[in-house]
Amino acid sequence: MKKPKPDFFAILKVLEAHKVDYIVVGGISAVLQGAPIATFDLDVVHSREPQNIERLMKALRELAAYYRGQGTRKIEPSPSHLASPGHQLLLTTHGPLDLLGTIGKGRGYESLLGAAEEIAVGPVRVRILGLPALIESKEEAGREKDRAVLSILRRTLEERQKK
Repeated sequence: MKKPKPDFFAILKVLEAHKVDYIVVGGISAVLQGAPIATFDLDVVHSREPQNIERLMKALRELAAYYRGQGTRKIEPSPSHLASPGHQLLLTTHGPLDLLGTIGKGRGYESLLGAAEEIAVGPVRVRILGLPALIESKEEAGREKDRAVLSILRRTLEERQKK
């Protein structure tokens, strides 16, 4: 059976409905800022404050989220997982969702807020990581897949600065 096409907007709507504090990073952030790249999951850095984790857990239950790569087992995230600085690679009813406690050199939600901007995605207000900080985080990560998009992100930033 063919998997349905991911609907990242639907995930964002659920996060917003539950008033989850998060910043969209990675490929979706880049695409929302005009970068011509492909991405296969929604990456967000979430606030690890206890009240936010409670709201996030409710959203994840609504999304029927569980860890990817566990075979036939459907292991659901717990509050202790979400409170960690690590990465939670989940699958939801609307596609892959990566919850990141930190990115780059250990920067979490609070330290990224100053580099984030709020935009409208349809009727939903979404915080996205600005291109300069996104580029910096990709440089810090240094993974091959991150290095592969750096020139595109830099060029997109140059084009946006011209406008």
